[in-house]
Amino acid sequence: MKEMSRKERILISLGGSLIVPEAIDWEFVKCFKKFITQHIRLGYSFIVVTGGGKTARKYIEAAAKVTNITDDDKDWLGIHATRMNAHFIRTVFRSYAHPRINTNPHNLEDFYDVKEPLLVAAGWRPGCSTDYDAVLLGKYLDVKRIINLSNIDYVYDKDPREYADAKKIKKISWKKFRRLVGEEWNPGMNAPFDPIASKLAEAEGMEVAILNGGDMKNVTRYISGEAFVGTVIR
Repeated sequence: MKEMSRKERILISLGGSLIVPEAIDWEFVKCFKKFITQHIRLGYSFIVVTGGGKTARKYIEAAAKVTNITDDDKDWLGIHATRMNAHFIRTVFRSYAHPRINTNPHNLEDFYDVKEPLLVAAGWRPGCSTDYDAVLLGKYLDVKRIINLSNIDYVYDKDPREYADAKKIKKISWKKFRRLVGEEWNPGMNAPFDPIASKLAEAEGMEVAILNGGDMKNVTRYISGEAFVGTVIR
């Protein structure tokens, strides 16, 4: 794989399952900060879009026990969870991060000529996942490769938790990937990459790497063009 050039902007869709798997995983965040700062010193810059994680799911599940909850309400609870996580990430990266968190990928008026090496973004509106927000940011800020960090090593041809014969996928086309995940997205959907975001990423000619955030050295290998563990969709 071609090595990313120096000073390239890297977009990371940071899964909420890494930030808040149950409680806030400050040890992961500490490791993530070390990874980001090391690469900033090498000349890279970053956009980090945060997911909602367990915080979002707990609010949605709790609300559903009390009342009938609409999909819009589920979305808004998830969106505000992503924004809380974004504030958390911006706080721990205060000396590197742009002071404003983006919550609308169509409104980037002060994101085009930023001096800071890190931009933080969160959820936008109902009907849109943070994967979709990440693709929109990539489209408008001319980023062609997105790293999707979650808690899985690979995309599989079927759910490995249910099928012992599930096969891991190292490379896959957008056409084949979209057949795997379908065409629809809903709040709390458990898919490696949002189907709606996938459609836009394909149209924009983007590459998405699905990598496990538990091994940041492996993420460095992907960035450096070395052999790595993960799935590339393009």
